[in-house]
Amino acid sequence: MARTKQSPAALSDTLSHKPAATSSSTSRDARALRSGQALRDALLALLERKPFDQITIRDICAEAGVHYATFFRHHPSKEALLDDIAKDQIQQLNALTLAIRGAEDYQAGFRALCAYVEEHRALWSILLNGGAGAAMREEWLRQSRLVAASEAPVSSWLPVELGTICAASLIAETLAWWVAQPPGVHSVENVAGILHRLLTSSIIAAR
Repeated sequence: MARTKQSPAALSDTLSHKPAATSSSTSRDARALRSGQALRDALLALLERKPFDQITIRDICAEAGVHYATFFRHHPSKEALLDDIAKDQIQQLNALTLAIRGAEDYQAGFRALCAYVEEHRALWSILLNGGAGAAMREEWLRQSRLVAASEAPVSSWLPVELGTICAASLIAETLAWWVAQPPGVHSVENVAGILHRLLTSSIIAAR
């Protein structure tokens, strides 16, 4: 059977009545971004009040003002949500740490790292000293190991695994101590100097 050929006018009219898929998709993407950010903010707010293991997914949804089912469109578990927050922040610090290793001026590198933490002080205080502290350190060490595996050893006498553990622990614990202090007591410059002396004397400069 021969098909009836549509006139250009009829074809134009048909197309004009089709839903605007791009507009609808953009709207859905915007809603997803808003709900995703709301879930991140909610978990961080809850971590200020109680340990991570006492927080439920329903707590997070109630704090974020989103439906329970919405949570699982973003994350399979509350641990996965925490991992996303931790990974994002640790990646930022690892990028700064890599810059330090490749720089001639280690002090400037540590200053940049500390300036970043100072800029996000409230968040790092929660991540390092709140209910997520243990998970945060575990993720930090995991990412540090990945970075170390792709680099040449820092020194001939120090095993890479041990050096990675020491460096990650020194940085994490120094920053955790710092953000637990009242703001302004120890400056960015001061803490950068502490990290510089700790790591260059024990790990970076030891060959």
